[in-house]
Amino acid sequence: MAVPPSTYPSRLLPLFLGLFQGALLLFFALFVTYDEPSAQAEDTNLVANQVYSTFPFFQDIQVMLVVGLGLLLTFLPRYGFSSLTHNFLLLNFSTQWALVLQGLLHHFHHGQIRLDLHKLLISEFAAVTVLISAGAILGRASPCQLLVMATCEIPAYLASEWVIVTWLGVLDVGGTITIHIFSCYFGLGVSKALFRAVQQPLHPKETPTPSSDLMSLVGTLILWVFWPSFVAVLCQPGDAQHRAILNTLLAMSASAITTVVASSLLESDGKLSPGHLQNGSLAGGVAIGVVADMAVPPAAALALGSLSAVVCVLGFRFLTPLLGRKLTLHDQCGIHNLHGLPGILGAAASVVAVVVASKDTS
Repeated sequence: MAVPPSTYPSRLLPLFLGLFQGALLLFFALFVTYDEPSAQAEDTNLVANQVYSTFPFFQDIQVMLVVGLGLLLTFLPRYGFSSLTHNFLLLNFSTQWALVLQGLLHHFHHGQIRLDLHKLLISEFAAVTVLISAGAILGRASPCQLLVMATCEIPAYLASEWVIVTWLGVLDVGGTITIHIFSCYFGLGVSKALFRAVQQPLHPKETPTPSSDLMSLVGTLILWVFWPSFVAVLCQPGDAQHRAILNTLLAMSASAITTVVASSLLESDGKLSPGHLQNGSLAGGVAIGVVADMAVPPAAALALGSLSAVVCVLGFRFLTPLLGRKLTLHDQCGIHNLHGLPGILGAAASVVAVVVASKDTS
């Protein structure tokens, strides 16, 4: 019996995912394996130390992406369940897709790809770009559209990262440029492509409620607590990683306080805007990533965190409405204010840090 035409869209998602997972299973069976166990005690201890030093950071990042970011996106009252599930789906899909592409491009030797925790971590960083970009079209795109976006964005991110890090030699340990700025403008480009015809009016279901704002704030707090792990995980263990953690904590602490000040001053009733707090308190973590492991003074980290919060709040207050009116640009989660503007500020700060550094600074 033929399937009614109205059921085709609902069957498209499981069909797409089923084919993807089946193809991935075949690819892993043919080409992916683990490193062979080493008989040397020194090598075994080295691998053990790498796992013990990396896996706690990896767990923190998992909590950030699955729980923190998922809850942050629940500010839409009628879209809480979908935002959590779509975020979880995109994370797993994008990580596997990035694992395949990075394996073929960088780790394919003698017909095999050797899988380890570091390669999985790098693939998850690639998946973060998709999760950020999806914020621009949250609630207005179907799951299949989100998966198509992820399929296209991962190879674009890998190419962009290669140009920035390998070809240009840019230092960006926290992903400020390669992850936050790239994903912001990729997501805004997708939004413009989907909704370029007319300005999208605000739907009644898009107005946050106190309960949805509370859930989103819980997500912000989780992200705030674990953000130093995201910035420091790829740093060299020792002084660089220590500096990255301290600088990130200082920047995010300053951005949290400055967000309260800026939001209260800009709001007509003097009250704190939940949307400002949910995003502005994280802006310092975005901006500091590119200079986190550099020998910058603590005052610079505090200043960068405060400036990023001001830029984020001003973006929500003035720039987002302006872009909506002039360019009919739809940005549901305000990723331009949280990831784009603080990312540009952090990139500029990295240039200043390199220029003013003394010659004997490593």
